[in-house]
Amino acid sequence: MQLPLRLLRIMQQTDGIVLYAKQPGITSFSSLWVIKHALNTTKIGHTGTLDNFADGLLVVCAGRLTRLAGAITAFNKDYEAVIVFGEETDTLDPSGKVIKTAPLPVIDALKKSIEKFTGTIMQSPPAFSALHINGKRASDLARAGKAVEIPARPVTVFKAELKDVVFDDEKLKTVKYAHVAFSVSKGTYIRCLARDIASDCGSAAHLIALRRTKVGDFDLHDASGFSLLDEFSIENALKNAENADKAENAEKPRPRDEKLLHDEIRTKIQRMSASLAKQCGFFPLTIKPEYEKCFFSGQPLNSKYFSESVFSAEPESEQKIAVFSQKEDFCGMIHVENKRIIYDYVISFGKES
Repeated sequence: MQLPLRLLRIMQQTDGIVLYAKQPGITSFSSLWVIKHALNTTKIGHTGTLDNFADGLLVVCAGRLTRLAGAITAFNKDYEAVIVFGEETDTLDPSGKVIKTAPLPVIDALKKSIEKFTGTIMQSPPAFSALHINGKRASDLARAGKAVEIPARPVTVFKAELKDVVFDDEKLKTVKYAHVAFSVSKGTYIRCLARDIASDCGSAAHLIALRRTKVGDFDLHDASGFSLLDEFSIENALKNAENADKAENAEKPRPRDEKLLHDEIRTKIQRMSASLAKQCGFFPLTIKPEYEKCFFSGQPLNSKYFSESVFSAEPESEQKIAVFSQKEDFCGMIHVENKRIIYDYVISFGKES
């Protein structure tokens, strides 16, 4: 069924990717409320949550592009963190209960430990996490007082850079707070890096601030609401740490200038294009005009439909392929499986299948 042109245009206005700067103290889910109201849509999906106390980049798919959200989660990510030493909490963040205390590390030992936790390492995920154990969230089991054991798994830390410290004792060079920048692979927990780095240098630690600055090639500086974030520093982290748990009671976040933020979201929403497809990690292909009807009607796909070989997309790597018309309209997603071209979904003339 073909939708009226007016309705189709409204739908197309909400189809896109929004880079959004989540504020600290609210959930990722609550952050989406602002985007829903700015775009006047309920079809919103983010590509990876941030903890309540954390802030930074959310890559959000809107409208009919929500189907892409699951395909964008495999990117490497960059973070900045403020670590407090001497105490470890059960959640490894400010919201938890202190379960371990230890002496503060000296600066030289801390630098060596940070360097040690680079490259591919085995990491034990936190008990308080969204990972599932026997069909239940690990965090739900942990809150119920049940023992949670999650097997260690390999992750990669591409970079770990000590940017700033605050000494507890200048003479002894014992570190109370550290500002560290990390670049990591999918599935890496910065909370656990803080825990393990501290343990390695004979201390204990948890995070009091965390900011995600990059997701793949998407950068926080390009995000709507970036100007509302404070500069990331130890000083500001200490000012904000006591308010980190207020998101629990917040209903709908009210940014300092909601109208300005709405306008920025509507202006900065990125429509799907060949260049954006590449940024999302997809292989862009153009369908020949004479085969568009075949594509949109769901007929079996043939490599001759496209302007270049589908098999250039390196099917052995399970590459997702974004299909565009000659007019550069986004038409849908396909992939190659056992030398066969398979539909993922199609977007055409107001319909999605």
